[in-house]
Amino acid sequence: MHIVLGVLIGVGLSASCGFRIFVPFLVLSIAAKTGLLALSPGFLWVSSTPALVAFAVATVLEIAAYYVPFIDNILDSAAIPISFVAGAVLTASCAVEVHPFLKWTMAVIAGGGVAVTIQSATSMIRGFSSTVTGGSANSVVNTGETVISMVLSVLSVVMPILALATLIVITIVAVAIIKKKRSKGCPKSEEPLIKL
Repeated sequence: MHIVLGVLIGVGLSASCGFRIFVPFLVLSIAAKTGLLALSPGFLWVSSTPALVAFAVATVLEIAAYYVPFIDNILDSAAIPISFVAGAVLTASCAVEVHPFLKWTMAVIAGGGVAVTIQSATSMIRGFSSTVTGGSANSVVNTGETVISMVLSVLSVVMPILALATLIVITIVAVAIIKKKRSKGCPKSEEPLIKL
């Protein structure tokens, strides 16, 4: 059960990376430093004071940068590959007492996968907001993403089952947004080009 909870916590934190990359690292660092959460060997540095300070500064800078018009869209483009790596690292750091092969397999597939899925959906939402409102509504989108990232990160540490339920809902919505966006981009033809 301890292993399952660790993986749930890691995947929940990884999902939070889809909204803000450094918020879940800050929450993980605080939880590990206060003894609320055990880290996998090799990730004990996350609970150090320098790491905590670095994550706090990075979190503030990331949140502030998303409120600068057009910088938010640039950050979204860079955040997709970064969120994959961050999601994998977060899941691996919480997978205590798991064989390294299984740990990194779960980290890459579950952690990285969920982080990229959510980050892709949030990028599309911000792009839509920028197009429709000229970027004037992006601050509302930014605030919502930051709040969701904070709430999901804290829930992942203190109530991983509730975080999982929240994550499932968010993932379903994210996948639906991506499918809808992709289907609009590919017009369907009435007649097939080649008849068999």
